[in-house]
Order: sequence, then structure tokens, then C-alpha cells
Amino acid sequence: MKMDELARMIDHTFLKSFGSAAEMERICEEAVHYGFAMVAINPAEVETCARLLAGTRVGVGAAIGFPLGQNTLETKAFETRDAVDKGATEIDTVINIRALQGGRADVVRREISNMVAVCKPRGVVTKVILETCYLTGDEKIAVCRMACEEGADFVKTSTGFGPAGATVEDVRLMLQAAGPSTRVKAAGGVRDLETALAMIEAGALRIGTSHGVKIMRSMAEAAEGVRS
Repeated sequence: MKMDELARMIDHTFLKSFGSAAEMERICEEAVHYGFAMVAINPAEVETCARLLAGTRVGVGAAIGFPLGQNTLETKAFETRDAVDKGATEIDTVINIRALQGGRADVVRREISNMVAVCKPRGVVTKVILETCYLTGDEKIAVCRMACEEGADFVKTSTGFGPAGATVEDVRLMLQAAGPSTRVKAAGGVRDLETALAMIEAGALRIGTSHGVKIMRSMAEAAEGVRS
């Protein structure tokens, strides 16, 4: 894999509840420098990042219902519209896990359909976050199938805030369950080149990580070693 191909698979993440304006500027500068797919941020930073990334190929990704997903349908729908209006080009929404586990899968389906209804007409990429560490295999399959049926672009393993993140096994399961029209994003615990490449080998087409710069530097070092 070439460096630019890997870079275009990385969602450069900064979802902390603290940090300076300078840090947000750095995240955007790094994303442009390496050619990352997008910056993954909280909705409050969308306008700032849209301004900083204007005229570049880097997308602006807003995390909706983050990180617990325990918002009402109306709140998530508003948060999505607001983020898109302010310049988000990608939306990552955390599903309501408790609704799913409480036998209310229809709530999760409506969350997904609401997101797609807002985003698809405006060309905004949609991602459904499962938080796989809390779900059974059957629950993972059910959400992936709903995401496919409702027209979501991606299913995503994790927020990175749960007790465990992406696994190769979950990526493979999700890829099979979602079908050919919905892709898989691996996120949570992807901190090095080896793990990123393992997720890609398993079928992930996006990698969510706050260690994108480290991963790219490792890729450059590996390439340099081969040339030597």
C-alpha cells in the first residue's frame, strides 16, 4: 500500500472535551499535510474546522450523539442538521444501544434513516457507530443490516470511549453483514501501523484514530527501510 492510499483512509480524530484553539489548528494542519480523509471532531468545532480546511480535500466530520448515543431522536436529527449547515461533510452517529438492547430496534432504524435523510441529498457521508464492545454478534449483524437497508455509507466499530475498540473479527463480521453497498470503518484502539493495516486487510476502508501522524511516520520509516 502506498502512503497516500493509507492517508486517504484515515479519519484524523480529536474528540477530547478539552484543548486549546492551537490544538485544533494543528489537527487541521496535520490532516492537510498528510492528506487524511477528514478530521473527526465534536459538533462545536465544525465551523472552525470548516474555515480552516476550506479549499482543501480534507473533510469535516461531526460526531453526533457522542459518545453515549443516549439522545432523543429529535436531538440527534437536529444535531445532524446543525452540523451539516455549519459545514460538516461527514456525520458519525452513535446508535442508542439501550434502545436496541431493550427490544426497540425501530428507534435505531429511525436514527439511521433520519441521518441519511438529512445527509444524502447534500452529499454528506454517513456513518453508523455501533460500539461493538457492548453488543452481541446478532446485535452487530442487525444494526449493520439496518444501516445497509437505510442507505448509510459506513458502519463503524467504536467511539474509542468504550472499554474496548475495533477488532479484526468485528470488522470481518460487519463487512459480511452490511453487504456490498455499506463500508466499514474501524475505530478505537488503532494506535499503530500494524493494527491499522490489520484492520484494512480485514476489510475496513476507513480508520478512525488520534494516532494518524504516528501511523504515517511509521509507514514512512518502513518505506525508507525497504529502499535502504
